[in-house]
Amino acid sequence: MRMLPCTPPWLGFALSLALSFAARSCLADDLNNHILSLRERAEITDQILEDRLETVVPAVMRAAGIDAWVLIAREYNEDPIVKTMLPATWLNARRRTVLMFIDQGPELGVARMAVARYPVGNLFPSVWNPEQQPNQYGRIAQILDEANPARIALNYSDVYALADGLTYSEQRDFLQALPIRLHDRVVSSEAVAVGWLETRTAAEMATYKTVMEIAHGIIAEGFSSDVITPGVTSTEDLEWWFRQRVNDLGLQTWFHTSIEIERSDRSKQEIAANNLDPNLLLRGDHVHIDFGISYLNLQTDTQQNAYILREGETEVPSSLQLALQKGNELQDILTNNFRVGRTGNDILRRTRKRALERGISPIIYTHPIGLHGHAAGTTIGMWDKQEGVPGSGDYAMQPNTAYSIELTALVEIPEWSREPMRMKLEEDGFFDGRQFKYIAPRQTEYHVIRPAN
Repeated sequence: MRMLPCTPPWLGFALSLALSFAARSCLADDLNNHILSLRERAEITDQILEDRLETVVPAVMRAAGIDAWVLIAREYNEDPIVKTMLPATWLNARRRTVLMFIDQGPELGVARMAVARYPVGNLFPSVWNPEQQPNQYGRIAQILDEANPARIALNYSDVYALADGLTYSEQRDFLQALPIRLHDRVVSSEAVAVGWLETRTAAEMATYKTVMEIAHGIIAEGFSSDVITPGVTSTEDLEWWFRQRVNDLGLQTWFHTSIEIERSDRSKQEIAANNLDPNLLLRGDHVHIDFGISYLNLQTDTQQNAYILREGETEVPSSLQLALQKGNELQDILTNNFRVGRTGNDILRRTRKRALERGISPIIYTHPIGLHGHAAGTTIGMWDKQEGVPGSGDYAMQPNTAYSIELTALVEIPEWSREPMRMKLEEDGFFDGRQFKYIAPRQTEYHVIRPAN
């Protein structure tokens, strides 16, 4: 089990800012007031990044038995992991940027450096002078020759795309420069790379709550009669409303919002009889959203559900409320199976078995989340791989990791439809190694849209 030190005192400012912001978000009426300026964001993300470099990197390198980690990227073709290590003022690598970590032992710790013309902010001091030594790869080889590491990790992987960022030419040129005696020490960085990407720190999790609250707030805005007019608003209209709203808030999405409608047999008959446009949102519709934002270097991935009241209705039909309860029950079955060291495929098998015993037909497709939306780490099913996922499904769950609990519960509702109801849910949460907890409260009640007329 990887153990991380406590959050250092010098992160107090960033954490206090993030936490005060989170508290403010619960009180403010306008989401526009919830978003930090770019400068404030940079201050938080850079301090969190420095903390991660000082704590996560040594922990994952030693857990993986890696003595040197070499990351090579060129401008506009950055290795995905290099992108996660650049300070806020570095939007891209510059020329060829080489980041290196050398484990000097317990007393001296892990040294980090940039074999590049420029230091990488205050995080990676430059250890190369091109005027004195024009051959950049020669300098990399010199450092490794002097350090004499037993295992040198490069970013290539058969399983994880995010750990496979080293290009063919960079690997070729690196090996040509490396002393022959060190060649058999070169290994895949997969274990250390995935460890870096999947591990969440205390500072990140304090910030994550704010990010999730903003995402949930945007969903609540969109799932309202202020935005949705039955018979007028289409699914495409609503998708673009969310995309535009995120942009107007100064945030980003990492995928295009998806809106789906689930309808009763009665609704389908009414649409056909009245020659209505099936792409329009109508009374009696069950509306589903798949939505994610990027903020403070963290991603959200959320699927929630709304219901548009029919004339005369004052609440969501009890059958649909029961379907949501079944979805919540399936979430609980899944997260109750989380154990350190248990593989994603094992968790999938256990969850499906228990769900079927409880009369729930499950489709599980849960994935890690954090620095990326569909992140590296323990994969628990895919919608089309309910028997198990080779590779990432065989990866053992680790503590201090975050997941999108993404799944579908197929629920029989005879009075609704002859076809099973698809209760699709997705909420992000954190596993500390002992228990799982949602970062922000999960959906347990429908968003209710009450048309004005």
